[in-house]
Amino acid sequence: MNQRKKRNKPSARKPDFRDPSRDPHFEREASRYEHPVASRAFILDTLTRRGVPVPAHELERLLHISEDDRDAFGKRLSAMERDGEIMRNRRGDICVLEKLGLLRGRVQGHADGFGFLVRDEGGPDLFLGPKEMREVLHGDRVVARITGTDRRGRPEGKIVEVLEHVHQRLVGRLRREHGILFVTAEDKRISHEFLVPPDAVGSAQPGQVVMVEIVAQPSKHAQPVARVAEVLGNYADPGMEIEIALRKHALPHVFSQAIEQLCARIPDTVTEQDRDGRIDLTRLPLVTIDGETAKDFDDAVYCEPATLPGRKGARAADGFRLVVAIADVSHYVKQGDVLDREALARGNSVYFPRRVIPMLPEKLSNGLCSLNPQVLRLAMVCDMLVAADGEIQSYRFYPAVFRSHARLTYTEVAAMLEDERGEAARRYQALLPHIRHLHRLYMLLLKARERRGAIDFETIETQMIFDAHGKIERIVPVRRNDAHRVIEECMLAANVCTSDFLRGNEHPMLYRIHEGPTPEKLAALREFLKGFGLQLGGGDDPHASDYAKLLARVKDRPDAQLLQTVMLRSLQQAVYSPDNVGHFGLAYESYTHFTSPIRRYPDLLVHRAIKAVLARGRYEPGNWRELGAHCSMTERRADDATRDVSAWLKCYYMKDRVGETCTGSVSGVTAFGAFVALDDVYVEGLLHVSELGTDYFHFDAGKHQLIGERTHKRYRLGDRVRVKVARVDLDTSRIDFTLA
Repeated sequence: MNQRKKRNKPSARKPDFRDPSRDPHFEREASRYEHPVASRAFILDTLTRRGVPVPAHELERLLHISEDDRDAFGKRLSAMERDGEIMRNRRGDICVLEKLGLLRGRVQGHADGFGFLVRDEGGPDLFLGPKEMREVLHGDRVVARITGTDRRGRPEGKIVEVLEHVHQRLVGRLRREHGILFVTAEDKRISHEFLVPPDAVGSAQPGQVVMVEIVAQPSKHAQPVARVAEVLGNYADPGMEIEIALRKHALPHVFSQAIEQLCARIPDTVTEQDRDGRIDLTRLPLVTIDGETAKDFDDAVYCEPATLPGRKGARAADGFRLVVAIADVSHYVKQGDVLDREALARGNSVYFPRRVIPMLPEKLSNGLCSLNPQVLRLAMVCDMLVAADGEIQSYRFYPAVFRSHARLTYTEVAAMLEDERGEAARRYQALLPHIRHLHRLYMLLLKARERRGAIDFETIETQMIFDAHGKIERIVPVRRNDAHRVIEECMLAANVCTSDFLRGNEHPMLYRIHEGPTPEKLAALREFLKGFGLQLGGGDDPHASDYAKLLARVKDRPDAQLLQTVMLRSLQQAVYSPDNVGHFGLAYESYTHFTSPIRRYPDLLVHRAIKAVLARGRYEPGNWRELGAHCSMTERRADDATRDVSAWLKCYYMKDRVGETCTGSVSGVTAFGAFVALDDVYVEGLLHVSELGTDYFHFDAGKHQLIGERTHKRYRLGDRVRVKVARVDLDTSRIDFTLA
């Protein structure tokens, strides 16, 4: 009898993470780590295929984790827990978060004790009641589940697990009540009171501003505990508002000893070796044009008439040569060095009233990189030929060495253009022809801008004038003149050429993108305009030119400011991104930032990319998308910090004017009242809904107004009102008005 050969049943392949055919990311992990472990994707895939929560020891067995790998594998799981990819249930088993129907996100606190969960994956925010907020602080990352809806119809949630407590230190005021010491945070989105044990106070006195380290994070059953790490001083000390803002917004503001040592090794002047391979422009009368208080000069300009080759076989045509020389910061700040890492962390310089927190140390920002007059400086140059119709016909980039022939201010240049026989014109007689050429070029570029349909919102900026004691003496408007606009158009031209150059060479970069209105904002804007008998062209996909045409139509109307404000608020915020979606407001298909590498990190990245292309290479700083998100964040962080400082200073300025009657315009409308901007002092305060009269006032978001139920009295964006300054609260930087 023939014996049948026994066939082995094929066994299922075990998910060994060292098998590249099983773990698609193993080679990447092996290139990064000396002892690679399973990738996150492979761990999640293994857990998902199991379909049930898995004990840690069982997961180690499934993935063939050895004793040597166990420590690294544990760190990988901890990182996945922190990022909200997995979590452990009450038994300690590992679960895939998505399988549990839970939501990950960041907590956004409110001064009144409640908060919201801003979901990682998008969607409506989850309302978190005061009870849920007890165990978290603003900014913490959590996992939550939806439990229902609140009385206003918002999805309401319950925190399941805290993934990350982001605050380890914070700035606040030390207070004493009934013998108990505690700190209230300056960030009003953190409503907790931090207990300070008597032995953790140090030399701090109640009422002082302090920096504390959090010893115990909040929990469901206990308040957070902190210890004083630094005493900043008294609340009203000069400059204290800036010290608070720096710490509240976690702005890096101290350069390390390593950076100071590196700066000490950098020469004070341009060396002969620095000049190698550069075009010498020292004879070209380039000049800087900036504000009176500026110290970091990024850009210098020169313009002369030029005869351009005619287009498509036509005769030669008249135009201009425009040279924009930008400080060559990348020559001194090398990729990955300690200076570069600090510049990346800061992202940009921050300009407070009377104080600047620079992106680069002073030796570079105000010294070697700043295009100071009559000294040799290194530059990256965009050399352009502009046709008579304002269109850029050609351009080239090159490294250069040059000397700024004068440091001019906007006020001086405006005076030179207005009166060519005046004092400023006589002082800079040799440069006057070049200033005229710049102005003529500006007029051509302006016409091209109008043809392009770029939006030009007219806004009023303000400047605080301080007395000898550091207190605000007055607040004055800063009017843009033709000198501002000349430089603005020159910088726009250089930035457009930069974007075109890198895109044409297929090199990645951070574009400066500005998207048009979202469908929801567009619909709200059209509904608002309908009430004024106005219409925005462009259908469902309006162009910047449609906005520009409507602005031109309404500019002479008495409600022009109201209409412009609502149109401006319908647009999205400009950000940095490697994805080119164009710049809506400027009406450019492609745009980037090149002209301010001393004070903006994206410009420094762009300079390195240009140099790489010129050298027939490629610049790879890392993940461009993450860099764009980071630089957008640091820009918003700086805006928030400067806004805080300005608000506090304005409150301090107004505290002696309580009881005064002023005239102003409604600058914002909310469900709880109307914000009013005062005419003469350019300060904003709140006219609370309870101060509007004996009526029930209802908020109409679409029409930007509050309307009385019985009286039909309206308070609408742009309305003129007379108010009395009722209260100024320095702690909350809030000014309250009542109707006069």
